[in-house]
Amino acid sequence: MKAIHAGLLGIGTVGGGTWDVLNRNAGEIRRRAGRAIRIARVADKDVKKARRLVDGKAQVTGSAWDVVRAPDIDIVIELIGGTGIARDLVLEAIANGKHVVTANKALLAKHGNRIFAAAQKKGVMVAFEASVGGGIPIIKALREGLAANRIEWIAGIINGTSNFILSEMRDKGVAFDVALADAQARGFAETDPTFDIEGIDAAHKLTILSALAFGIPMQFARVYTEGISKLTQQDIGYAEELGYRIKLLGITRRAAKGIELRVHPTLVPTRRLIANVEGVMNAILVKGDAVGPTLYYGAGAGGQPTASAVVADLVDVTRLITADPGHRVPHLAFQPDQLSATPVLPMGEVQTSYYLRLHVLDKPGVLARITRILADSRISIEAMVQKEPAAGEKRVDIVMLTHLAIEKNVNAALARIEKLPTVVGKVTRIRVEELL
Repeated sequence: MKAIHAGLLGIGTVGGGTWDVLNRNAGEIRRRAGRAIRIARVADKDVKKARRLVDGKAQVTGSAWDVVRAPDIDIVIELIGGTGIARDLVLEAIANGKHVVTANKALLAKHGNRIFAAAQKKGVMVAFEASVGGGIPIIKALREGLAANRIEWIAGIINGTSNFILSEMRDKGVAFDVALADAQARGFAETDPTFDIEGIDAAHKLTILSALAFGIPMQFARVYTEGISKLTQQDIGYAEELGYRIKLLGITRRAAKGIELRVHPTLVPTRRLIANVEGVMNAILVKGDAVGPTLYYGAGAGGQPTASAVVADLVDVTRLITADPGHRVPHLAFQPDQLSATPVLPMGEVQTSYYLRLHVLDKPGVLARITRILADSRISIEAMVQKEPAAGEKRVDIVMLTHLAIEKNVNAALARIEKLPTVVGKVTRIRVEELL
């Protein structure tokens, strides 16, 4: 049977890994796919480097447009990243009847609705397993393996850089800035780490997961996003004392009035498996009504793990390339005309539990005034620790864990508490999830 010809856009870390895996495991891949898959064209700005890597086994060009328009290319593999030229190239590939495989989570989170609509109209596939969780097959699990389930919630460590930083802060007792510098020195964090440490990368991935879980369109603009840059060693230590660990989680949950869609630091009980995922590893918990909680764990980035997902998509597309488009697995797991208009909840309407740390003057009656304000806002306290002041110190930390409360009520209560003359500075608030 005629080999499938792919065009590779970008032969950097992931592109190079894809080239390597596809060639190294060519025999195994052919046995799985039913025919050979060969990268026939490669586009990269660094033409000299690309030619050295492919060693005459593919045509090399500096123009990605040549690849997406080439008549001999069946599948375009987009690995250049970004949301500008990548979007235009993917749409051009689709317009030319090419199937697309991409690892570009930002592209899909922001422009996925348009891309999938164009692909549906043209009768081609867009595969994106590598866009979330590196080599973890979470997309396939949601689209196919859990198709019998009504998904209740997803909670995931989906950014390895932030997880590494939090692990270092806990294990070594170092400050955020020190842990970040270490991550950069090891190559885990970029020179500008904003996307990782402020939760933007995780928000891109969560957008995709929520669409697959609940059959809603991509809605990146509606994700509540809060990063880890303001976390202190103090709060990590207090969390440990209370039996919790702090993780940056992406959480999407089906609630009574809509879909929760949020990324933020979260206290998780140490007895949960996900609380013990350390370093740069990723882990994603999915709760289905029939199967219960399932955990997917593995390397969330890197050339070879991500290439594993890219090549798996190539195999899937190759298997289905001659199938009637109506018989293929839908891009977002649900049939395109069955996507839901269920709204995404504003963060103020989300209900969860909270860790609160207050720095107060060590005076009689302070705690009574604080608890009265919380009660006025319908917030009840589950546990509380009041630290003893150091010798000669007139200020003390009070740490509270609340029962479930509505975010807007917590916001109102904290605004009142911070105005008390006995409360010093801002109240530290971290959300708590039991993940049952």
